[in-house]
Amino acid sequence: MTVIHKLVRDQIPEIIKAEGRKVKVSIIEDDNAFLQALSEKLIEEAKEFQESKKIEELADILEIILAILDLKGLSMPALESLRKQKRALRGAFSRRFYLETTSP
Repeated sequence: MTVIHKLVRDQIPEIIKAEGRKVKVSIIEDDNAFLQALSEKLIEEAKEFQESKKIEELADILEIILAILDLKGLSMPALESLRKQKRALRGAFSRRFYLETTSP
């Protein structure tokens, strides 16, 4: 038996069963616990992108972001609006600045 203890996509238990393996899942009922699991999954997927540089990892990250927005009762247009506000105030990353030092 392999112990996993992590949030998985909705179809993963069925995929595992179709491979002939047994699976035990639980449902995260508490919103705070679900948000924590989503946060952990976001970090996991970000690390996977950092290592692999594969665009499919960004799709996983976006799926997690959409789940967080849904949990918070927000929409993608609301997030896009916040992104635009932040970009207007602080810029984007198009100039590729890499901050090396500052002084008092």
